[in-house]
Amino acid sequence: MNPHISKSKLSPPSSLSEASSSSTSRDDTPFSSNRFSHIPISKSPSYHHHHHPLAILSGHIGSVSCLSLCGEFVLSASHGKDIIVWQHPDLRPFTKFGQGDGSVKSVVTVGNKVFTAHQDGKIRVWKVSRRRRRSSEDDDDDVFKLVDTLPTTMDYLGKFMKQSNYVQTRRHHKRLWIEHSDSISCLAVSNGLIYSGSWDKTLKVWKMTNFKCLESIKAHEDAINGLVACKGVVYSASADGKIKAWGRKEGKMKKMTHFLKGVLEGHKDLSFNCVVVSQDGKWVYGGGSNGVVMGWEKTEKTLDESSSDLIKPFNDRSDLKNENWRLVFEMKAHGMAVLCMCLMREILFSGSSDKSIGIWKREGYGGKLCKIGVINGHEGPVKCLEATYSSRNGGGFMLYSGSLDKSLRVWWVPKYNEEEIEENSTTSLHQE
Repeated sequence: MNPHISKSKLSPPSSLSEASSSSTSRDDTPFSSNRFSHIPISKSPSYHHHHHPLAILSGHIGSVSCLSLCGEFVLSASHGKDIIVWQHPDLRPFTKFGQGDGSVKSVVTVGNKVFTAHQDGKIRVWKVSRRRRRSSEDDDDDVFKLVDTLPTTMDYLGKFMKQSNYVQTRRHHKRLWIEHSDSISCLAVSNGLIYSGSWDKTLKVWKMTNFKCLESIKAHEDAINGLVACKGVVYSASADGKIKAWGRKEGKMKKMTHFLKGVLEGHKDLSFNCVVVSQDGKWVYGGGSNGVVMGWEKTEKTLDESSSDLIKPFNDRSDLKNENWRLVFEMKAHGMAVLCMCLMREILFSGSSDKSIGIWKREGYGGKLCKIGVINGHEGPVKCLEATYSSRNGGGFMLYSGSLDKSLRVWWVPKYNEEEIEENSTTSLHQE
């Protein structure tokens, strides 16, 4: 256990409300318990019309690499292989768990299960136990119990004897196609499937019920840095400067397989670090290594083929929906690389290597973003963001940011009205 965390009693928790698009479903929320003392957090100021800090949470032994919201809990993982569970409403440390060779790269939660992706190319599955501690000497880590590792032993045993199941990963080296040969950088969950993107350039698909690997797709020409799923479409963002959209269709023997629906391209020498999509699936935004944020609109009507900003579909079958993506927005959002983004309703948050968090609002029906604020405070690059909506104080967002400075910070961001957006936008332009 980290020395920053000591034992004491917790106050009763309150559940989070609506969560950001990058978080996953949260059925069977973990139980609350009296466990550890909280790290003191600042009280909310009397003003509620401007964003302001609420808490600075420390305890990680390495840089904070990823976040996930799970009902009344916030999970933060680090390059130091540890995962800390923080409990609402006072953000006290609830427990700590983690395992694996190398840092934790991504974490997602579904029901009473937590999936973590690691630098060693494995996915670990944790089940949230409802067992309460009998005494103070009991192991705290039993609350999050490791139940499996992907690929599973059964998957290995079913494939290792057949030579056709091996693929070339590098010169004179082969692996089973169900294995990632490099770090898993991102995870996404959709329709009973788990998607894993890796620096080995592949996108793998796993079945939620038995954790079997169903597909391995050579998705990109360079490392995959981000994944997001919405409305049956999975988007992968890569260092090759492309965001690809993947759909599912019925193949041979009525087996469901994934196919490429379209490619959303950036500029030459641009690397995409993250991708987010609106709840209705209409708007897709990518964050680039040059500080640029680009946005596309998904349409289902036939557009002018001569248009240079039209991303044409990769299928012409009449039984598949005809979809296109049109570039509608591009802006230099940060002075350095955009490392992460979080989309909540019409508000987009962007975290950057320049240590700041940009606040953007989507304008009307055009998909363009208007800058309404900048949050400063981290002492290192902002690596991950999550948000949840709250109706308190007139409505706003609880924003969670993890940084390479090893801290997790919590912010209150109000729901700005049009007059405040115009004022903040003008102030931001003057500051730049």
